[in-house]
Amino acid sequence: MAKNGLIKTKEEIEVLREGGRRLSRVLSTVRDSVAPGVTTNELDQLAEKLIREGGDEPAFLHYQPEGAHTAYPSTLCVSVNDEVVHGIGGNRVLKEGDIVSIDTGVKHKGFFTDSALTVPVGKIDDIAKRLISATEGALVAGIGAARTGNTIGDIGYAIEKYVKEHGFVVVEELGGHGVGYSQHEDPHIANYGERGQGMRLKPGMVIALEPIVNEGTRYIKLMPDGYTYVTKDHKRSAHFEHTILITDGDAEILTKR
Repeated sequence: MAKNGLIKTKEEIEVLREGGRRLSRVLSTVRDSVAPGVTTNELDQLAEKLIREGGDEPAFLHYQPEGAHTAYPSTLCVSVNDEVVHGIGGNRVLKEGDIVSIDTGVKHKGFFTDSALTVPVGKIDDIAKRLISATEGALVAGIGAARTGNTIGDIGYAIEKYVKEHGFVVVEELGGHGVGYSQHEDPHIANYGERGQGMRLKPGMVIALEPIVNEGTRYIKLMPDGYTYVTKDHKRSAHFEHTILITDGDAEILTKR
């Protein structure tokens, strides 16, 4: 299976489909395990156990992105409340009313898929419910714009428009990306943009769309661990992500739950 730029072959797409199904099952099980009293480390260990039991490798564990001083130490990015992305599992105990974003990737037969969702911990307040709903809706809007002939800017425009209409803001420093041969590939896909701008989408492209949406300010800061981002005003953030395939028609969601 030879690499062909940004376009995956039919054989490669079949591997990615299976990897996406496996990742979806892992995330669904982790999601169902979120509850008051559970620690973020317990969720991380569960994700790693499930991935390895399937014969695959955790894509995030020991991954060292460009510019990072150390490798990422966890299978699961688990980000609570004001943590935006890349939270590292530890002894933190989830409490009733928290919201928690869970994000992970699977390496299946050498190919990568990536997905995330934000989950309520027990009963949550109405603003948190609206934040989660708006973020998931923004992902749906972005996927709807991810069609052959459209551009990366069309995706970003659709995501930001949906988020603004629901009273929240997108994080501008972080966004989606190509995926498949490696964990992060070109193109970068901002969660804002202008119609018609940027790379044009073609059948066979595999990309991860991931709206990251804040309750208050859009501004974020990096914590001393070198990975975890938090909101500057310490209001909450939500995050949803799917790996999708660009086709001749509607995009195919490879990590559909």
